[in-house]
Amino acid sequence: MKRLLPLFLLATLPLTAHAADWKVDAARSTLGFSGSYQGDAFHGVFKQFDAAIRYDPQHLDAAKFDVTVKLASVDTQSAERDQTLTGSDFFDTGDYATAHFVTTAFHRAADGNVTADGTLDLHGVKRPVTLKVTFKTNGGDATLDVDTTLNRLDFKLGASADWDAISKKIPVHAHLLLHAGS
Repeated sequence: MKRLLPLFLLATLPLTAHAADWKVDAARSTLGFSGSYQGDAFHGVFKQFDAAIRYDPQHLDAAKFDVTVKLASVDTQSAERDQTLTGSDFFDTGDYATAHFVTTAFHRAADGNVTADGTLDLHGVKRPVTLKVTFKTNGGDATLDVDTTLNRLDFKLGASADWDAISKKIPVHAHLLLHAGS
């Protein structure tokens, strides 16, 4: 029996899930969103974010995304809008400098599409969020695209009636260029 235990452990080793760690190429990656104000569309990006990515489409049980966004790095190509977004009615970066998202589970649908469930902590509110995940490898590199739509009111962003002219549904998209990590 003592000799069989090591063999059993070795035999089950391949069943243990392993996901690859990836390094984000920050200079070539984007994390952005879209919205509208009084019917006029605008786009924004966060210029500073950190992402720890562990992902292998064959081992979703071991995958993990852990993303921290510096909210004051928002850039919508309008200094006035950026100042409003970082102010107390929206991100309130004086009290909430970052947003944080971490995955809790990944799922593959019958059609092969992958979603990631997680928790977003934004403006002092933690809520479940589901991301649509698209991952493609190219040698030692990969691209990771994630999409979701957030309701800004769920996170108490611009919650007063003064901000009804701003879209409530905010599409969010990230396009990350990844390099094989160590």
